[in-house]
Amino acid sequence: MNDDTITLPWLVIRQDDNGNRYRVGRYATRAEAQKIADSLDDRGHKQLYWVERIGQSEDATRN
Repeated sequence: MNDDTITLPWLVIRQDDNGNRYRVGRYATRAEAQKIADSLDDRGHKQLYWVERIGQSEDATRN
């Protein structure tokens, strides 16, 4: 890996009320991803948001 490569291992995942899952974004740190997930969750919609690290199952990282 060179200095020009940025690693973004943290995902924010959204699940809608029909069970469909979508990647919202990729982030460098868990804290950054969690901040985004929390701000989206605070909007009060029916969607569920959680943070997941690439390479890990969602069950291990779901909040």
